[in-house]
Amino acid sequence: MRLPDLEAWAIFASVVEHRSFSAAADAIGTSKATVSKAISRLEARLGQSLFHRTSRKLTLTESGTGLAEHARRILADAEAAEEAARDAATAPAGLIRMTAPMTLGMVQLAPMLADFLAEHPGIEIDLNLSDSRVDIVAEGIDVALRIANLPDSSLRARRLGPIRTYVVAAPTYLERHSRPTHPAQLGEHACLGYTNVSGPWRFTGPNGEEAAVRPSGPMRSNSGDAMLPALRAGVGIALLPDFIVGGDLAAGTVEAILTDWSLPPIALHLMTPPSNLRPARVETLIAFLTERFRNLCVTPTP
Repeated sequence: MRLPDLEAWAIFASVVEHRSFSAAADAIGTSKATVSKAISRLEARLGQSLFHRTSRKLTLTESGTGLAEHARRILADAEAAEEAARDAATAPAGLIRMTAPMTLGMVQLAPMLADFLAEHPGIEIDLNLSDSRVDIVAEGIDVALRIANLPDSSLRARRLGPIRTYVVAAPTYLERHSRPTHPAQLGEHACLGYTNVSGPWRFTGPNGEEAAVRPSGPMRSNSGDAMLPALRAGVGIALLPDFIVGGDLAAGTVEAILTDWSLPPIALHLMTPPSNLRPARVETLIAFLTERFRNLCVTPTP
């Protein structure tokens, strides 16, 4: 049995990442000729072309696209194995690429990371805050925090803690438009929509009754924070998590409504790529965040 050409697979992954033979050669510290020979060698073994090559452009073939993820995993597993061996005798060090929702990242995660970096001066963190869903494999992300009811996925997930959500409105809005007592009445109200979550707002009543409402109104946004000024001004009703609206609930600038109806449970999850091998620095961060988020504070029921 012939052993796989792991070097060629790793070089293929680097070319995919850097989008050119020259850039890949510079990144891994070798010559463009060595990169070209490795790709040709791998194509010969596979019996298919991996790239369309022109004088100006390098693009993946259909076969190359299908194999690129395998190459990324091979390279990541090999790097993780080497780093684990080195880190066994040294303090964790190196770069961790991370993504998290915008508000959660600024309000809760950022202070935690400040403590983490103080404890581990050899580690660097590249943090991307976005409320949009990031493809962590394609983007080379090591750790992602996500708030959701997670669908089936090849990614590895760890539940860190519950996230409480509320249907809220400003007192001025409720004075002008009355207070809904049943979710079905939300269809008669102006609602502020969160565009990163598709589908209706779903509720379960105290007697097991189920209701679903598709919100409509004067504003939609991919940022919960962006809804707050309109919410406080009495423009409409919103469905928001406690870490965004908890301060306003405590201050009385908004009120929770439909409190005898429950919403589907969601939680904060820590996601990593599917490989079982992770560098020690990533394992160290995961352990740190798991402990910090274990007692994730949620706003008490108003």
